[in-house]
Parts: sequence; C-alpha cells; structure tokens
Amino acid sequence: MLSVADVLPAEEVIAEGKSPARAITRLLLTNFRSYSALSLETGPQCVVLTGPNGAGKTNILEALSVLAPGRGLRGAQLGELARQADNTVQQGQQPWAVSAQVTAHGVETQIGAGFMPGSAGSVAKRVIRVDGETASSPATLAHHVQFVWLTPAQDRLFTDGASDRRRFFDRLITSFHPLHADRYSRFEKAMRERLSLLRSGHYSAVWVESLERTLAEEAVALAASRLEGLGLLRAALAETDGQSAFPDADVALDGNVELSLESMPALAAEDAFAQSLKSNRTQDAESGRTHSGPHLTDLIVYHRAKGREARHCSTGEQKALLIRMIFAAAAQASRRTGAAPVLLLDEIAAHLDLQRRQALFGAITNLGAQAWFTGTDHRPFEPLLPQAQIFDVSHGSVNKTHHLHRGQKI
Repeated sequence: MLSVADVLPAEEVIAEGKSPARAITRLLLTNFRSYSALSLETGPQCVVLTGPNGAGKTNILEALSVLAPGRGLRGAQLGELARQADNTVQQGQQPWAVSAQVTAHGVETQIGAGFMPGSAGSVAKRVIRVDGETASSPATLAHHVQFVWLTPAQDRLFTDGASDRRRFFDRLITSFHPLHADRYSRFEKAMRERLSLLRSGHYSAVWVESLERTLAEEAVALAASRLEGLGLLRAALAETDGQSAFPDADVALDGNVELSLESMPALAAEDAFAQSLKSNRTQDAESGRTHSGPHLTDLIVYHRAKGREARHCSTGEQKALLIRMIFAAAAQASRRTGAAPVLLLDEIAAHLDLQRRQALFGAITNLGAQAWFTGTDHRPFEPLLPQAQIFDVSHGSVNKTHHLHRGQKI
C-alpha cells in the first residue's frame, strides 16, 4: 500500500497550482488509428492514460508525435495512421487529422497535421497548419512545441540500426534548438533533388555540381548543428553527474561530416563532402540512395560507471541511460527556450523500480514539464496527484477519472 510520502519526499511532490510553461491543453483526433473522433480537454497538468493493452493508449501518444517533424513514435507511413473501420477501403487511401491547442507562457496556438490521399499521379503529403494557416514544412511545428518520447520499442535502440539512434538524437537537439529541424529539412530536400536528377540520367555537369555544392553546404550546417547540440547535451549531463538515480553517460557522434568539422574549417569540410558526392554519383544513381553524409551518422552512448558502450549493457541499464539523456535535453530546453518539451512516456512506470520511478516523477516536477504517461494501472502514478489528470481508455473512448486523490491508499 503506497502513499505519496512513501514514494516522493514532500519537497518533490508537485506544488499545488504549478503548471508547466508549455503544455498541450486540448487534443482533437479525426479518423486516426482506433479513433473515429476524439475531443480531449486536458489542461496543462500531466496526463495519465490507463487501460488494458490494446485499448488505444499509445495511439494517443502517437497522435501527439505526428505534431513533430519526422514520422512519429512508431515511424509509420502517413497512410498507415488512418482508422481502418471499412475493410473495403485500401490502406493508405483514408484521410486523417490531428489538432492540438498548445499553451506556452500564457499564449495559445492551434497546430494541426493531416493526411489527404493523393489522386492518381500526385504525391500524398502531410498537411501542416498553425492557427489555421498552412505551413510550408513540418519543421515549422518545432517552433511551437517540442516533443521527446520514450517507448518500449526503444528498449532496442542501442542494439538496432543507427537510423533510430540518429533520429532519437536529432529529436533531443530539436527539443532545445528548434532550428535544427529546419536544417535537417533543408538537407533532406537537397539530397532528394540531387538523387532525382542523377536517376533521371539527363543532366549537365554544371547543374549537378551546383546541386552538390548546395547539398554540401546543408550537410555541413546540419553537422555543425549536431555538434553544437552534442556539446550542450554533454554540459547538461555533466551538471548532474553523480547526483542522479540514472547512470552517468558519455555521448559521441560517429559521422564523416561531423568528424571532418572537428578537424578542418567549415569551407574545407564542404569541399571535401562535395568531392565525395562527385565520386559517388554513379553508385548513388544506381542504388537510389546517397552513400555518404550526415543522414548516416550514428550516436554512441557509454555507461560511464560500467566503462562500456550502451549496446553491451542490460536492457534496464539501457533504458536508464535513455531517461538520463531525455532529462538532460529537457533541462537544456527549459534553460534555452523557457519551457521543457512535452514528454511522451509509453508504459514507462511499469519498467522502473520504486527508486527510479521516484526519480522520474521528481525530475518532471523540478522541470515543470507536462508528461503524457500510459499504463495499465493507476497506482504507479498516485504520487503525481492531484495535479495529474487520469483518463480511462477503452477501445475508442476516453473518460476522465475523478475518484483518485493524492494521499489516498491504493
């Protein structure tokens, strides 16, 4: 039987009336995953979604994650996110929409993302809106709200391929440096344009060299942004070395453009990468992918006390390292932007022991962050009451729970 005092010291319990500086205060879903329609009023406090497995809790976190640059917390294609109630409709041909009200420093902004299947010969794209106006790029969203998430699938982050680690690191940087999303977007656009030209087989040397020079400039700008973010992340980690329930971590990047920037001026790094692109033209055209660049960079993480790479640590140690990095990034975001990112934490409490659960809730409290949790049981989240809002999720419906209060024995 747990009470608040058993789990959090009194000074770490969320203060009455304290609200995060940035929060999602309303969420609307249309034809998204298991929801034909959902209107969820949340307010600025932490949100806890509880219910049985398969009820649709993670679908709500995924809906929030599509309001960030990238492909969301499951990495799904746009056409896969629509509700498939009618089996006669081909997957990828159903529209969907997600809209949220972001409250930051007392200012409300309406942001949204949607998908309308393309007609024959057209390309289906994610449509982004900010206060009713269509935005040019999903990167725009990062200027209004930042998300960092942790899901059970990321338990394999350090043992799977580099792409997931790279995306994780780029999200961390974007949480405290929103312009990073713009830089990645420009780099990807330049990379697509060059590949399209190479694969067409019809181009002049002057034209492709011009595209490669642009791509080299964007690649170096992106790599420089990563190195700057790496330095800030290291600084934030160092501030709590030896003081956290989560392990001290060392982080590094393994990428050819990043390594070049550490040993030569930016213009020289651009020249070197442009030359690499020129040498790889035939190979890139034949395979349809760019064989060198910051889109292949890997994140390397070390468990300092164990003196080993994270990929050689236990699953529990790996999760603890991820949590340590998330909160270091959130602390930098709070310092640099005046507000922590919104945290999406899927089934996290069930996999932490009491000490680390206590540390997790304490870190969220100290940051003043809004966190969205999922779990099958209310009980692990009792220390967050009464400031947290608990909702019961059951197969397409979400209902607020009113019967739990802080200090109540469970």
